[in-house]
Amino acid sequence: MNYLICVALSVALCGGILAADTVRPNILFAIADDWGLHAGAYGTRWVKTPAMDRIAREGLLFQNAYTPMAKCAPSRAIVLTGSGRAFSAGGDMSWFPSLRSPDRLHALRREGKQLIWNLLDVEVPIVCALNGPAVGLGASVALLCDVIVMADSAMIIDPHVQVGLVAGDGGAAIWPLLLGPLAAKRHLMLGDPLGADEALRLGVASEVCPAEDVADVARRWARRLAAQPPLAVQGTKIAVNAQIKQALLTSFDVSMALEMSCFHSADHAEAVSAFVDKRAPEFQGR
Repeated sequence: MNYLICVALSVALCGGILAADTVRPNILFAIADDWGLHAGAYGTRWVKTPAMDRIAREGLLFQNAYTPMAKCAPSRAIVLTGSGRAFSAGGDMSWFPSLRSPDRLHALRREGKQLIWNLLDVEVPIVCALNGPAVGLGASVALLCDVIVMADSAMIIDPHVQVGLVAGDGGAAIWPLLLGPLAAKRHLMLGDPLGADEALRLGVASEVCPAEDVADVARRWARRLAAQPPLAVQGTKIAVNAQIKQALLTSFDVSMALEMSCFHSADHAEAVSAFVDKRAPEFQGR
């Protein structure tokens, strides 16, 4: 069956592995790890990439990974999952203090925006195999996929506000579209996780299963999509994503601009300090 398997864009890291399956043609595997983006036509070829800032590395992963996706014309579906226990573990608190200079914040905003828009521009349907927690930007990536298969132990959570930041990275757009404004505000402002059972009830998750079965169940969904008329499937996705892009045009730049200003706030510094000190933060609204 013609579908593309992308295994593991995980832990808000860098890089990945793209390698063709030697048994089933037109099936590629992508695995994110600290080594960077790896690619191979038949089999696996390891290539170490230079060290970059985390968000830039995320952007590199998506930009580079989407190129072979776009060029792989026979592929009709994509499975996107994480390696290890998490789909994406979110931002590194020790990294935040280095992001207060204007040039670093500008790069953060630019790469974050490009990552989200690159994801939406992939015309082949993407099945998210949510093997574990999807946090922060990883939550937005999961929610912007076309089908979500969720482990019963997985959760989707956006903790931006808990670390003194406005919910940027697309969260302010996609959560209200899927849950409605009131529920979205609760999850975004309080950082309440969206568990698997609730995600299934709300129609966010298409199927919930034990963690060890997520990859197989996601592949079944990919096969179903791959069996449909590809032009009709991709055209339908483009039309639906046009609504998501319109919502992003309304809120993405606003939320990202407000998030960038929060990096200079005393409340954000307090959130990071409290996390390091393992104590409850005390926010002053400044």
